[in-house]
Amino acid sequence: MTARPTRRVRSGVGDIRLRRLLLQLAVVLVTVAAGVYLFGNVQRNLQQLGITPGFDFLRHPASFAIGESSIPYQATDPYGRAFLAGLVNTLRVAVLGVVLATAVGVVAGLARLSANGLVRLLASLYVELTRNTPLLLQLFFWYGAIVYTLPPASQALALPGSVFLMNRGLVLPAPRPGPGFPTAVAILGLALVAAVTAYRILLRKRLEEGRETRPGLVALGLLAAGGLAAVILPAGPALVLERPQLARFNFQGGLMLSAEFTALLLALVIYTGAFIAEVVRGGVLAVPRGQWEAARSLGLSPFLVQRLVVFPQALRIIVPPLTSQYLNLIKNSSLAMAVAFPDLLNVSSTIVNQTGRTLEMLLLVGATYLAFSLLTSLLMNLYNRSLRRGVA
Repeated sequence: MTARPTRRVRSGVGDIRLRRLLLQLAVVLVTVAAGVYLFGNVQRNLQQLGITPGFDFLRHPASFAIGESSIPYQATDPYGRAFLAGLVNTLRVAVLGVVLATAVGVVAGLARLSANGLVRLLASLYVELTRNTPLLLQLFFWYGAIVYTLPPASQALALPGSVFLMNRGLVLPAPRPGPGFPTAVAILGLALVAAVTAYRILLRKRLEEGRETRPGLVALGLLAAGGLAAVILPAGPALVLERPQLARFNFQGGLMLSAEFTALLLALVIYTGAFIAEVVRGGVLAVPRGQWEAARSLGLSPFLVQRLVVFPQALRIIVPPLTSQYLNLIKNSSLAMAVAFPDLLNVSSTIVNQTGRTLEMLLLVGATYLAFSLLTSLLMNLYNRSLRRGVA
């Protein structure tokens, strides 16, 4: 048996490891030098303008109103609270957008694989038409469709369930906490803890003993029992539904979704949903045909084939590109400026116009979007890891 020839290691500059180390060191030095130069240049420019960098201005009165805020806000509040109001508005759009775009994308992706030709054609038209036109154009379309084609508040379209649609937006019944709300929350919390504990115990038994323990079914049963108890046991109703009523010029009560918010949400959901549909379709098609045929040979219905065999395997392929679509949706929410929705970027622009603190606000806005993106990536990576371990 001949010994495998070993690679000759040179000393000095001929050593490849030393060359790589020197190259990385040079890149770090160049990056640091560029950063120091840019920082010094910005500092000199600010000194010439008579501006001292700092965030003290966030405590000064904002003196401007925000048309739509999810938290209590007045014009006399400081700039810091105005920034917080914009941040909460962005979070509201991003969270709702991610949930709704996922639902639209999954349905459209599965529809593109349907055996029904009409369903497949309609899904293909939706995907191709939506993802090949600019998002900003779609945003203007939805905003114009809401503002210019819908009737005023006095002639609002009444939809089932005390829902009204008008040119100012969408008005919905709003749930408010009732007398039994604290008790119901405590019961639901206990049910959630019991469900998670039971799920983990039964899942471990299934993995260790190899017998079916149905952890998901038991956890769902505990949650359903907790939900039923939260309705029956409290002394009063946990939630009271506040229905909107038409006043003199506008609706009072309920939950008002402005035309700007509705248009932005519609545009983001429909646009991102088209990309998610393609991600879902690609993930499902990547499952080997043998898995489909084996599941059908067991006599499973098409629904059970998808739920038990195809989709669990496709999820491992779907999750990484799905994360990218979520990040795109969060960043695309900054287009809210186009329809004057007071999101994070819009409010920050107003603050910059009033204070001249461009650098500070750019840093704050950039750090906020970076935090949103990193948190989303972290959560999706944890979910992807759990999928690969087979415990999700």
